[in-house]
Amino acid sequence: MPLPTVTEKNFEQEVLLSEEPVLVEFGAEWCGPCKTMLPELMALASELKGKAKVVTVDIDRSPLIARQMGVQSVPTFVVFHQGRPVGGKVGAVQRRELRDMIDPFLPRAEGAIKPEELAALLKEGRVCTVDTREAAVFKRAHLPGAVNMPAADIETRLAELHMLPATPVIYCRSGDQTKDLAAKLAEQGVPVAFLEGGVLGWEAAGFRLERPD
Repeated sequence: MPLPTVTEKNFEQEVLLSEEPVLVEFGAEWCGPCKTMLPELMALASELKGKAKVVTVDIDRSPLIARQMGVQSVPTFVVFHQGRPVGGKVGAVQRRELRDMIDPFLPRAEGAIKPEELAALLKEGRVCTVDTREAAVFKRAHLPGAVNMPAADIETRLAELHMLPATPVIYCRSGDQTKDLAAKLAEQGVPVAFLEGGVLGWEAAGFRLERPD
């Protein structure tokens, strides 16, 4: 499914009045890098579905918007949040860079902690990481100083969880399982933080894992 094209007629409605953050690609039909980036943008749009919008503006068909935004070359990417531009990049860039631009404006799940935030809290000794993967996987590699409590056991080990020497932050491989677990525990009146992106997000952010010999 192609990216939605926004024009001068609906730019205000689709972008400036959008309740969700919007990543706008300013491009053109003759732009080679725009064509190269299209699969990445479509993948990002799918990834962000329900959280943010990814749209494209053809500068030849909507020259007024391009002039107003000061677009000098294509592709140019601009993130809009609450009706105003909050970030931009020019030229073909990695999907990760575009995701990083829009991430600060995405709705956060309750209890979600980003890798950078967790690293700072660990350095200050304010949290204790809890690996919810199976013991065998935990033994191969885990976050620094983590303790192991498989997800299936957590609900029967809540007292132990909250007797840790610092505030617990649970994590799994990709963050999805612990996001659901944190939501379930919150419903039971036991709020607990979780690592957004899990082990994969931690490594992608450039942080190391402990790998026991």
